[in-house]
Amino acid sequence: HVQLVESGGGSVQDGGSLRLSCVVSDFTTTTNCKGWFRQAAGKEREGVGYIDSDGVPDYTDSVKGRFTISRVNANHTLFLQMNSLKAEDSAVYYCAAAWGLRCGRNWHQQSRYNYWGQGTQVTVS
Repeated sequence: HVQLVESGGGSVQDGGSLRLSCVVSDFTTTTNCKGWFRQAAGKEREGVGYIDSDGVPDYTDSVKGRFTISRVNANHTLFLQMNSLKAEDSAVYYCAAAWGLRCGRNWHQQSRYNYWGQGTQVTVS
């Protein structure tokens, strides 16, 4: 039974940092895509970035140079290090996993992801 559990959210001042974690259980495929998404109040959920099976991350333009995605053990724990946070980064952040496919240019399409975490709130003020 695949589960994704996020943690690490909270409140931080403008310019501060937070690190989110996503523990993935029972996810045994070697070909996969794992992504981070966020949903701000009153807005649609959007892709933040992803890390592919080969461990290479990429990001949406608004967070490039500020956010870093990494992992420990290919299928176990995913991290999102967020630096230089801005008010517009405030949102509920979700990790997601797609079974049996690479991320590719359509990594941001949410329908590609089979499993989602419950979300963790990040507030920047």
